[in-house]
Amino acid sequence: MAKIINKTKKIHTSKEKPISSEIKITSTKFIKGVVGDDSILASDIPQIAFIGRSNVGKSSLINALTNSKISRTSSFPGRTQEINIFLINESYYLVDLPGYGFARASGLGREKIGELIDSYLFNSIYNQKRIVLIIDANVGMTERDITMYQELVHHEKDFIIVANKIDKMTQAEYHKKMTELKKLVGESRVIPFSTKKRKGIEALTDEIFS
Repeated sequence: MAKIINKTKKIHTSKEKPISSEIKITSTKFIKGVVGDDSILASDIPQIAFIGRSNVGKSSLINALTNSKISRTSSFPGRTQEINIFLINESYYLVDLPGYGFARASGLGREKIGELIDSYLFNSIYNQKRIVLIIDANVGMTERDITMYQELVHHEKDFIIVANKIDKMTQAEYHKKMTELKKLVGESRVIPFSTKKRKGIEALTDEIFS
């Protein structure tokens, strides 16, 4: 597979508040869940969006990052079917998007979830300070991960990749998978992460608030 070069440039708007690279998340509050257009998505408050395929460990990652249990975890892939918005340190919105690639039959269909994700991430009226694309480090980038990556690059989004679940690999497997990932995404920022061993939390916190 050909290497995909990320040509995105880091863009900061005048609405963003300057913040220390040593920030600590001291408060996290659930604001609301939305399933379509909502005025909160066009708010001046800087937004940090988290996206990844279903069952990638996104909720556990958010809980580890915020040192809370605010994001509901589930053993059923596709349980989250709305955009959940949390207020961080009274200054930033953490936007938890539904996982792509799977949907429970009792809720929104896969196509509807895809439309919900795209309508937020790639609508010109919504502006994210940073997007965190979460992949399963053990599995590597799936076809859907690559599609999302390409869309983020195409729309010139400011994003980073989190390689989650590194604790599930041997050292040799880790080096092999990370080498393959970096060959695929070129100069895109990649942060190895483990909620179980709490690795990568400081690096991710510094990166998304820088």
